[in-house]
Amino acid sequence: MTHTPSQALAPRQSFTVGIALFSMFFGAGNLIIPPLLALQAGTATPVALVGFLVAAIGLPILGIIAVALAGTARDLASRVHPRFAEVFVGAVYLAIGPCLAIPRTSSTAFEMLAPLLPAGVSVDVARLLFSVVFFVVAFALTLRPGVITRVLGRVTGPALIALIVVVVGAALVAPDGAPAAPQPPYDGAAAVQGFLTGYQTMDLLASLAFGIVIAEAVREMGVTDAAGQAREISRAGVIAGVLMCLVYGGLALVGAGLGSVIPDATNGAVILTESATRHFGLAGTVVVGLIFLIACLNVCIGLISCCARYFCDVYVVGGPDGPDGSPTRAFTLMAAGLALFSCVLSNVGLDAILMFSVPLLGALYPVAIVLVAMGLAHGFCDAHPQVWRWVGACVAVEGVAVSLRDAFAPGTWLPLDALPLADIGMAWLPVAAAALLVGLAHSAASGHSA
Repeated sequence: MTHTPSQALAPRQSFTVGIALFSMFFGAGNLIIPPLLALQAGTATPVALVGFLVAAIGLPILGIIAVALAGTARDLASRVHPRFAEVFVGAVYLAIGPCLAIPRTSSTAFEMLAPLLPAGVSVDVARLLFSVVFFVVAFALTLRPGVITRVLGRVTGPALIALIVVVVGAALVAPDGAPAAPQPPYDGAAAVQGFLTGYQTMDLLASLAFGIVIAEAVREMGVTDAAGQAREISRAGVIAGVLMCLVYGGLALVGAGLGSVIPDATNGAVILTESATRHFGLAGTVVVGLIFLIACLNVCIGLISCCARYFCDVYVVGGPDGPDGSPTRAFTLMAAGLALFSCVLSNVGLDAILMFSVPLLGALYPVAIVLVAMGLAHGFCDAHPQVWRWVGACVAVEGVAVSLRDAFAPGTWLPLDALPLADIGMAWLPVAAAALLVGLAHSAASGHSA
């Protein structure tokens, strides 16, 4: 029997897919996390950054590959149980949509523009007015994306890259200060804390939701077999990963240099604004603020659209598009509801949103990580099907229990706290390992092991 080699993309095509991956993960929200990490980690920044890069770059690329092998995120999660898939994927879209990512676009844009407010103006009133206008415009453009959003995308991508180059270059040429001593929680197990901070990019969750897009792009280029798609996505992932490493490393350099200048900063938007203002004065603040405004608006439009489409596809008869391709009434109402909810939530402020994100992402990320791991080893796990159910269910229960405790009763002791690695927020690892053994035994006992 003759073996037919899998197709391969030309180097230029691989580079195109790599840039597409980079664009998928690169948004204004990603810019505000590395500066704060570096400012707080101080002299421990290199160690913390290693953990952060694993979570913020390595895991999303593996997620893209796992989804490409499985078909869709729902197909991947359905190996645990169809109802589990419905709840988990729905929670992922809520996290990358109205519960976290969409409100964060407005809050980030406002934080970048807040230094320009006249003296005596109420920040809370200004935030409310800004968010209302921001989401009205975002909703209107969601219904008519067309030329406007394409133009915005072509402008903001290069503008954000240029902004990073200028701000990082200024920090290199004329450092703002020196890294300070590590602040809690980076003063111990900095790499682990950096890994946990990487959850806040939400890129692993995004890779589960949008990974099928990259897989389809590779398939349309002629690579139709699963092994070939995994290989090409891995190659593209290396390209995207190198670019993201450069971006995150540069932003961390900016944050670390301000550790002795504004040690009490609570979010990366404040840090970037401070750096731009110190080097370029008021003009720097204005330019940075406007670029972030346009970028955040563009991201917001895309998130409202994709989330509204998902929930219409799953729960509404007729879906999001009418016979003529125009948005259905259901899509319009769904998009309006998402925009309204996000507008309300955005007024709690960026710091509160980031604080709220920790327990929510703490519940979702461990499940996403084990699903990706099992998806990459799907041959073995499919041969022992109970592994899917035991690992998925047990890690989900552990994540939800700990996150509910952290959100509503921090400091309360749980039996799960007695597990190894619980003190660094990684108790789900021994839970997953134990569930794997139970799943293997269950599969063997029930005669399902191959």
